[in-house]
Amino acid sequence: MSVGQVEPQTAEELMRSRFRAFRDGDVAWLLRTWHPSTRPTVLDLEGNPVWRGLQIVDTVGGGTDDSEGIVEFRATYRADEGVGILHERSRFVREGGRWFYVDGDIRDD
Repeated sequence: MSVGQVEPQTAEELMRSRFRAFRDGDVAWLLRTWHPSTRPTVLDLEGNPVWRGLQIVDTVGGGTDDSEGIVEFRATYRADEGVGILHERSRFVREGGRWFYVDGDIRDD
């Protein structure tokens, strides 16, 4: 695990930790928590926006006794073009006692 990271016990905890990793540029944590079936070979965060805040909109499953979960969130960011919001409904699975991000559907606001 990356320094300061604790193994998430729920899909929402994993979502929050991944937001922090995007904000802090922690590529190792992002790749470690990305499901192998959808994980990119390389992740380059250069040129990414400055992530500012995270709002959890909805969760479905994803608890300590679940094997799947969905976390819908809105993340605010600042980029060269100005301030924006990423609204995504993300899918997570738990395998071998660990949660992984699988994929997500971006929502239009």
